[in-house]
Amino acid sequence: MNSFRNIPELLLPAGNLDKLKIAYLYGADAVYCGVPRYSLRARENEFSMEDLQTAVSIAKNLNKKIYFTVNNIPRNSKLGSFHKYLDQMVILKPDALIMADPGLIHLTKKAYPNLEIHISVQANTMNYAAVEFWKEYGAKRVILSREVSIPEIKVIKEKVPDMEIEVFVHGSICIAHSGRCFMSNYFKNRDANQGSCNNACRDLYKVYVTNPKQNDAPMELISDDEGTYLMNSKDLRAIEFLKDLCDAGVDSIKVEGRTKNDFYVGMVARSYRKTLDGISRGENFDRKWMDELDKLSSRKYFSGFLTRGLEERVPIEEQNFQNNEFGTSLQKTHHYVGLVKEYSATTNCIMIEVKNKIEKGDVLEVINPKSDEVNSFIVDEMYYKNQMIGVVSGGIGTVEIKIPFETTMNCFLTKKINPNRLSEN
Repeated sequence: MNSFRNIPELLLPAGNLDKLKIAYLYGADAVYCGVPRYSLRARENEFSMEDLQTAVSIAKNLNKKIYFTVNNIPRNSKLGSFHKYLDQMVILKPDALIMADPGLIHLTKKAYPNLEIHISVQANTMNYAAVEFWKEYGAKRVILSREVSIPEIKVIKEKVPDMEIEVFVHGSICIAHSGRCFMSNYFKNRDANQGSCNNACRDLYKVYVTNPKQNDAPMELISDDEGTYLMNSKDLRAIEFLKDLCDAGVDSIKVEGRTKNDFYVGMVARSYRKTLDGISRGENFDRKWMDELDKLSSRKYFSGFLTRGLEERVPIEEQNFQNNEFGTSLQKTHHYVGLVKEYSATTNCIMIEVKNKIEKGDVLEVINPKSDEVNSFIVDEMYYKNQMIGVVSGGIGTVEIKIPFETTMNCFLTKKINPNRLSEN
């Protein structure tokens, strides 16, 4: 690591144990995960206390860090069982708890005054006075609101230099102040602050305005052929501004996405890891890592609020909320077709669980966690249940594919999307 430049920790989400392993393998320094009851991922969260114990063992064996999420804002009904869950988590010895609710933080500090606590983005910390407050209360790190810009982050770090600062750099963004939203509760009685959000802001809405020239008749507001995605933010991607975040003194950069798949976790970890490593060597930013992120499903990317105040490099029109921040349908350049489960040097074959359609003649890319390069090959031989076949669909199970070069387990396979076949899944 370059001693003249701060290189932050790379923190990835882990929705289950498999994703946790992929995150570490593809370059994460740390992961965050938690059990549903006190986590902002109450749904699509596979972790149990037993899984957390396994996760800690994996992290320690790899000399990596792991943080438990206790970051929801609970109602009275959840307070009675909190100490039981807290005791179980503390026994497992995570590196820290990520917390948002002052009540839970208070109870935790009373019971375990030396336990390391990171203040969640849900606490909406936006200024150095608030960071000083959490420092005096015993927190080790503050995860700043997504609304804070890079120039503001720099001031916060200068004012409170001995407090660790964490910043989100990639993933989905809520149409709410750092995720504190009640739309889901209002529409479906599923509280986002309890981790049960139904993503109401992602829905397609028909919006009407009244026309005073026509007796206030309702008139539909249409944005494009796909409809009006009035509250559907583009996804955050700040990879090209990592050097700025390093120079601002950020201690940890964080990726959103505990409900995303293993491909998302691995590809984001890989791109950000390679970029951080390049910064540590004094290299210029390589835009190929942005191209690699385009292979993932997104609502189009933008740099969020981080680049407010950097208008000399990011024109204000590119930051304009109305023109830049609304995402429409998901887009990507590649399909994820499988993860290599086994490789046989004897037969020159790989075993994969098929995620998307593969046909004989397809050009598949092989993305290796240990390599900067992406190799490709043409599918010539493919076997299902020991029978040669010409086409397989996602969900069929495990298939065997002949490959003309050596590879390893846990490589991702992708294929470029044919624009004439956009309906393919």
